[in-house]
Amino acid sequence: MRKLAALLILSFTALHNGVVIAEEVDLSAAASLTTHNAVVSHVEFKGKAGLRVEMSEAARLEIEAGGNVGGPGETNRVDHLVIVDRNFHNGTIELEVAGEPAPDAFGGARGFVGVAFRLQPDLKTYDAFYIRPTNGRAEDQERRNHSAQYISHPDYPWYRLRSESPSKYESYVDLEPATWTKVKIVVDGETARLFVHDSEQPTIMVNDLMSGANRTGAVALWLEGSTVAHYRDLKITKQN
Repeated sequence: MRKLAALLILSFTALHNGVVIAEEVDLSAAASLTTHNAVVSHVEFKGKAGLRVEMSEAARLEIEAGGNVGGPGETNRVDHLVIVDRNFHNGTIELEVAGEPAPDAFGGARGFVGVAFRLQPDLKTYDAFYIRPTNGRAEDQERRNHSAQYISHPDYPWYRLRSESPSKYESYVDLEPATWTKVKIVVDGETARLFVHDSEQPTIMVNDLMSGANRTGAVALWLEGSTVAHYRDLKITKQN
């Protein structure tokens, strides 16, 4: 497990009956982030400084040994995470992401990149939004319709949600692989919204978060193992 640094700049503002805590997380500075089945490096990508994240070699070996077995739920899944905050319930997560299939990725790789929230200590239980950058401009309408996704692991992976509730938890959004993309996630109780490209309207609206209204957990950068992911300009605003 590799540790990195992060600088948290905190500001506190009263809002109605709650407290807003804004945290600007500098992914290249000096506090610690914890990686899980991932390796990171500080790079310049497409003219901007950011954090490059890829699957770790240990995770690759685990998957090759059969550690990523599918089936009901995702209890055997090898997740790839970089934990950036330990205590999140409600609030807003904003950042730029870029994703592309790794050079040795399988044919179905899409550059999956996103953010997990309300992550539990087992590092397997969480809600997440992610994008599939290679789907955004695919010459196939069905693939385009699957450009953005909500999941709740381990019990509600994408394929279960797609089977049981077609189109409810995924949507089209214009995307390009290996391109910085602004993403904002707003979480409030049992609702969550994904906004892409500074849009005023959400790409995905979830009114029934599988984690329920009250769960608290970590925030983590999320990627699928076939992805080379980049992240930058992360800000977390908590509403308590």
